[in-house]
Amino acid sequence: MNVWRRLSGPRRAMALAGAGVLVAGGLVTIPVTAAHAATQCDIAYTSNDWPGGFTASVTIKNVGDPLNGWTLGWTFPNSGQRVQQGWSATFTQSGSQVTARSLSYNGTLATGASTSIGFNGAWSGSNPKPTSFTLNGVVCNGGTTPPTDPPTDPPTDPPTDPPTDPPTDPPTNPPGTKVDNPYVGARGYVNPEWKAKADAEAGGSRVSNNPTAVWLDRIAAINGTPDSSSNGAFGVRQHLDEALRQGAGYIQFVIYNLPGRDCSALASNGELGPDELPKYKAQYIDPIAAIQGESKYSSLRIINVIEIDSLPNLVTNTSGQPGGTVMCDTVKANGAYVNGVGYALAKLGAIGNVYNYIDAGHHGWLGWDSNFGPTADILKTAAVASGSTVNNVHGFITNTANYSALTEPYFKVTDNVNGQTVRQSKWVDWNFYVDELSFAQAFRTKLVSVGFNSNIGMLIDTSRNGWGGSARPTGPGATTSVDTYVNGGRIDRRAHLGNWCNQAGAGLGERPRANPATGIDAYVWVKPPGESDGSSKEIPNNEGKGFDRMCDPTYGGNARNGNNPSGALGDAPISGAWFSAQFQELMRNAYPAL
Repeated sequence: MNVWRRLSGPRRAMALAGAGVLVAGGLVTIPVTAAHAATQCDIAYTSNDWPGGFTASVTIKNVGDPLNGWTLGWTFPNSGQRVQQGWSATFTQSGSQVTARSLSYNGTLATGASTSIGFNGAWSGSNPKPTSFTLNGVVCNGGTTPPTDPPTDPPTDPPTDPPTDPPTDPPTNPPGTKVDNPYVGARGYVNPEWKAKADAEAGGSRVSNNPTAVWLDRIAAINGTPDSSSNGAFGVRQHLDEALRQGAGYIQFVIYNLPGRDCSALASNGELGPDELPKYKAQYIDPIAAIQGESKYSSLRIINVIEIDSLPNLVTNTSGQPGGTVMCDTVKANGAYVNGVGYALAKLGAIGNVYNYIDAGHHGWLGWDSNFGPTADILKTAAVASGSTVNNVHGFITNTANYSALTEPYFKVTDNVNGQTVRQSKWVDWNFYVDELSFAQAFRTKLVSVGFNSNIGMLIDTSRNGWGGSARPTGPGATTSVDTYVNGGRIDRRAHLGNWCNQAGAGLGERPRANPATGIDAYVWVKPPGESDGSSKEIPNNEGKGFDRMCDPTYGGNARNGNNPSGALGDAPISGAWFSAQFQELMRNAYPAL
């Protein structure tokens, strides 16, 4: 069996009574009186303010007859207040009067149903909350306790093709309130450092407004590393401050600095030795937790991707496995990975607005039974280590920084050709999964069965798994043999599933969006497109990053990739550094196309 590394509450009805307006904690709730016969409404208006600007969220609850289309109106108390950019409604403003009209996908509101809209605004002088709203011309007035639950029908993207830009709805829950899916109803943070690099590329502005993750790949990254070739000047606090300034609803970090990190490869080795778990805890996790836990950031949904390429290595790349390494043996024996991940989960999970997703490999690594179940077990072991519990795990992520196709439309694992199952093909190699979506959904079910909470969600990194362009198949392969059938129709054009470094021919995948499929919290761009996986030749650096032959385009492969060529692009810089040629190729081969 060949195995590889990373081939890399119910909504409560509010008891509303009395008249007047309650303004507290930046939230205004205005229910209608019972005097109105048909249109009755409950409006909750919240805002996050800073000097000269603010982000507002408005939740509309229909407590009257069903609505088929709605128009919300209000008057700003201050003539210096302006709507600048809105979402989930069409906004117009005349003087101090604002009108927000429903869109095609959120205009129908049943009795008791809610929807949320929002906008970024500017102000001068002062920024008081509006105290009177109308819905379809009927005044909503009165006052009571602010709602504590999310709307019955949270905003979603319209049922069209995935948008080029990320969702722009800010969160509607009170600060610190956990939600089931942190990506729903929230605008993602756009890292200005990555955006500047993307914008500097020809055509890069087409994708530069998508949210990407911030990688904390060494201790120095916590406070920022302006002299680094692969990380910018911003540290954790600067990114969080910028997220507030943007009015973002969520921000994503990659927690990536375990002792003996990435024990089966060299390109992404880290700064800490396998016996430096105390340093990992005190100098890496503790400072990150202290910053993320500051009260000024409680309105943000902070999403942490926990230690990619770590725990599955303890199953597939120790002694007795093809390509097993001494380093993987060491970190398995001393508990550095299990206890490091457990400690990170416990410290970060204790923060009310933090969501932890553990890395769970991908289908080309864990899709065989010999890897699938044992990896779920080791993930559970880590989740309850070092004082953690499964409640600190909000979900898992697959395909992080990898290239596995989201779906394979032209063949299924159950297909047969001339009496042979496709699992017998050299490409599938007896794997039980042929694409990432089916694997992530099945692995979620397995994780619940070993003791994780039933509401966990999965993320899939789609930043580089589009495989578009002229080489993309348009139909099934020929049925002359099981190999011609699979190879002729497969979207993933790598020479082998074991190839993981700067893959030639890859393209941008699905743009980030929430709730794309059953059990999937979001498609995300955790690996920022254009950042290298590793250098194509040895490059001295002070970041502890070595040279891996799988990043060398002249390398003919090894047992773990079936002795196939590496498929890597040439002239690549060290991992995390900007790789212009790769970024341009990813845009050319994007699917859906740009």
